Amino acid sequence: MPTDAFGLSGIGIVIIVLAVVAAFTLFAAIKIVPQGYHWTVENFGRYTRTLTPGLNLIVPFVERVGKKMNVMEQVLDVPTQEVITRDNASVAADGVAFYQILDASAAAYEVSGLENAILNLVMTNLRSVMGSMDLDDLLSNRDAISERILRVVDQAAHSWGIKITRIEIKDINPPANLVESMGRQMMAEREKRAEILEAEGARAAKILRAEGEKQSQILEAEGKREAAYREAEARERLAEAEANATRMVSEAIAAGDVQAINYFVAQKYTEALAKIASAPNQRVVLMPLEASSLIGAIGGIAEIARASFPEAQVPGTTAPPSSQSARRRSVGVPAAGERG
Repeated sequence: MPTDAFGLSGIGIVIIVLAVVAAFTLFAAIKIVPQGYHWTVENFGRYTRTLTPGLNLIVPFVERVGKKMNVMEQVLDVPTQEVITRDNASVAADGVAFYQILDASAAAYEVSGLENAILNLVMTNLRSVMGSMDLDDLLSNRDAISERILRVVDQAAHSWGIKITRIEIKDINPPANLVESMGRQMMAEREKRAEILEAEGARAAKILRAEGEKQSQILEAEGKREAAYREAEARERLAEAEANATRMVSEAIAAGDVQAINYFVAQKYTEALAKIASAPNQRVVLMPLEASSLIGAIGGIAEIARASFPEAQVPGTTAPPSSQSARRRSVGVPAAGERG
């Protein structure tokens, strides 16, 4: 058998060639797809199937890998857009969009330039949604704007085999002069609310003071009424006591007891003298020369005392003249030898 310069026969060369071809064929048939990716398989340029992560086999020289699609959630920056709002205010807005490929074949063959298509779809809907709102609503309803854009874009991109998971508005920047005007407006609103709160506080304070004065007057009137009632009740009790005393004296007189009337008259006479002596506008008390009525009253009191306490008296004794004169001088009655 003939051999070449390397000492190999023709059969050996054939075996080596076949081994190399087999290794190359096997290498071409084995495809290892990494996690997070889906590969499409094309048979002479036509899509046939999708390879999932792991070890896969294809038919060499007949099938080939078409598109390597990333099926992980991805983020896409939305560049700054100039938007004219419904009230003709110009604002600049940007954002981010999150999407995920659910169908690798549709994302690979249903649209050309997937990221560019998603970006333009988000930008056009962002201008449309924000342009239909007033500036105040635009600045205070970012979540609502994101929700509206997400709903429209996700519905439009459904046929591409992708899912728009989230759209967020990052910044909304009005012009500088508009920001200054908004600051002045906010300051005016704050001052207005402060004045309103101050006025409401003053009003509430006046109402509370008026309620307090009203309650105080009510309580004072009730106190006066109660005092008047008590005073009238006291006068009524005093009048009843006076009536009872008068009745008892009258009954004693009717029974023939003369000392009772003497006691009653002496008591009233003494009370009148006490009132005259205690008056603040009186400094000198002038007694009448004829004080026989008071003396008689005092005598009547003495008679009552002798009648009430007979054991304290000595029959037939009288007070010394000197003591009687001193007693008369103490009550302002001159002695018998001192009269004019």
